[in-house]
Amino acid sequence: MLQLGPLPLRAYAVCIVIGIVLACWITETRLRARGAPAWTVLDIAVWAVPFGIVGARIYHVITDPELYFAAGKDWVGIFKIWNGGLGIWGAVAGGALGAWIACRRRGIPLTMVADALAPGLPVAQAVGRWGNWFNQELYGRPTSLPWAVEIDPAHRPLGMDQYATYQPTFLYESVWDLLVALVVWRLDRRYRFGRGRGFALYVMLYVFGRFFTEMMRIDHANEFLGLRVNDWVSILVFLGAAAYFLLVRGPRKDLVTDSDGNLTVVPEGTGAAGTGATGVQAEETEVEGADDRPDDGTDDPGSGDDDAGDLPDERAAEPAAAGRADDEPAADPADADAGRADADAADREKHAR
Repeated sequence: MLQLGPLPLRAYAVCIVIGIVLACWITETRLRARGAPAWTVLDIAVWAVPFGIVGARIYHVITDPELYFAAGKDWVGIFKIWNGGLGIWGAVAGGALGAWIACRRRGIPLTMVADALAPGLPVAQAVGRWGNWFNQELYGRPTSLPWAVEIDPAHRPLGMDQYATYQPTFLYESVWDLLVALVVWRLDRRYRFGRGRGFALYVMLYVFGRFFTEMMRIDHANEFLGLRVNDWVSILVFLGAAAYFLLVRGPRKDLVTDSDGNLTVVPEGTGAAGTGATGVQAEETEVEGADDRPDDGTDDPGSGDDDAGDLPDERAAEPAAAGRADDEPAADPADADAGRADADAADREKHAR
């Protein structure tokens, strides 16, 4: 334990905090790439982290109640989390509940956040496992391997005082967690998992490795039918995650933020982060659709092509009119002179009266 002024700085807590920070950073980066506003992860973390810590502690107390309620034990130790004792599945369950509340408040699907968290959570676990080294806990059977961890006599199991070095199961799990993070990240980039399937993949890979490291440990644990309770939990969680991964389908989702800051969930590729790209694309689609309208043979009064089409009809009408004038018989000049003579005679007779 270190001292930071008047405050005690415990290595176990420091490892947990560093892991949380790394998980938040990875999740924030991935959420922004899918259109989430900046620092969305902080809005979620303020709910998920406290719920996760409480859930992890509750899980530990439920699975190992004799550590706090047996004769000679002090139940106040339940609140001393710096001494170790956080169960991963309680952390996942409690954190999921807190994240669900935050996502409901922000209008973001929980499955989207879970997929964004999928590579970050095992990184946090990998760092947090080193807190077990500082506390000298969660190690395996005695061994003389070069990478064995030395355990002080005060932290050795009863009846094993003669052994100084043990299997560093926390190290094995830390390395496995980093491999899980890498595999989930690579497969997610290739297959674009959606609807929580990326998180289900993380769960399957993590519990597969956790099952074997759990069997190597020799610290106290309750058993059921010859297996540790945590092993049974790992089996059930693996089956549930596998069923979810295989049965659930659906497109990956993105977020689009409008001018008022409202979030809209859209299929991946149909919107851009922080813009009204969907509206622009709709307008472009409408314009393109106008060009594709079939010709129904109707005239558009404002169309230049239609005016040009009318000109041949007008020119055709002019010769027709001329043809009709040519067909009428021409006036006879003799008839015109006779008409004028009759008019003059009528005038002279009028004056004679």
